[in-house]
Amino acid sequence: MATKKRVDDGDDLGRGAAVAELSYSEAGQELDAIIGEFEAGAIDVDLLVERLQRATSIVDELDRRLRRTRMQVEELVPRLEAIGRSDVDTASDGGEGDLIAEMVVEDVAEGEGPTGLF
Repeated sequence: MATKKRVDDGDDLGRGAAVAELSYSEAGQELDAIIGEFEAGAIDVDLLVERLQRATSIVDELDRRLRRTRMQVEELVPRLEAIGRSDVDTASDGGEGDLIAEMVVEDVAEGEGPTGLF
């Protein structure tokens, strides 16, 4: 007889860790595994709802983290732009820090932010 996995709630399935306690990478890997189970038709009907709840919890948490990160980036970009402008205005020495700030500001201005962030 197949053993049914014990489930407490939608936030404590899978690895036994609450979704908020997982790293972004761990949560993504677990979500990929759940999707793989769905695609392969490998989910026991008794666990179907629980796995779907876990997947939904993971998606909600990852979305929350992405939105928070996006807000932080949007707050920091103007500061980088201001640094870049002040460096140009004061005829900076063109140090490595200035070059990095300019590259980040240019990438963001051109819509080429960090890959996978948004």
